[in-house]
Amino acid sequence: MNKWILNCLFLLSMTILFAQGPPITTESPYMLGLEGSGARTFGKYISKEDVVIYIQPIAIPYNISAKFQVGGIFPFKFITPEDSKTTGGFGDITLFAKYQLYKKDEIAKTFRILGFAKQTFPTGKTSATPAIGSGLYQTYIGLIIGKISTKIGVYGDFGYTITNKNASDNFTYNFSVGIPLVEPVYHKKQLNTFLEFNGNYVFDSEIHTLFISPGLQFIPARRILFETSFQIPILQQKITSNKTKFMVLLGTRFLIS
Repeated sequence: MNKWILNCLFLLSMTILFAQGPPITTESPYMLGLEGSGARTFGKYISKEDVVIYIQPIAIPYNISAKFQVGGIFPFKFITPEDSKTTGGFGDITLFAKYQLYKKDEIAKTFRILGFAKQTFPTGKTSATPAIGSGLYQTYIGLIIGKISTKIGVYGDFGYTITNKNASDNFTYNFSVGIPLVEPVYHKKQLNTFLEFNGNYVFDSEIHTLFISPGLQFIPARRILFETSFQIPILQQKITSNKTKFMVLLGTRFLIS
């Protein structure tokens, strides 16, 4: 009986813990639990010196098992150069897979490491001006790390992208700290704040960019959440023109089953 009570308390504490929600701009170490599948969509507005870009991706993850997740990202992209008309259409499709390499769950806290792979295909049209797609095959290999408790969540991901057609490879890294603004209580609404950093280094051109991304996340019910993030550049090394001024993200996620 005592063991059964302890197991119930453990499961309850984990449910409260995961009510914090995943990070906004950093890859998530969560595997959707036993829920099976979900969906995420968000609008991303990118303001540059000479152009405005709007991206609306739809991401659909699916759990093959408790440790293995696959999914796809299907983006729509709209580009509006200064003093010119908007070009829009379907962008480059990305398929991804996550595998849980390590997990240590304790009462009200967990630590996880996942392997992460993505393959992007050049499905977006390149004949238009400006081009919607990159025209490149891109293969990403990386790791996702998360250490989460009821008081704070610390997340990180980093990885290497290999490209074809002699385009430059690049290294991407993201870091996130999430803190609940209200006490996490089972079946109660949640409000979480995130401070994230998003970096990318392009090897051939030696272009290094880094953004600071404060964000807010609201979870009104068990199967849905809403989130927003405002990204500001703090480093745009060796970019002489068309620098990014800011980016705004507004989206939602929900569990399907």
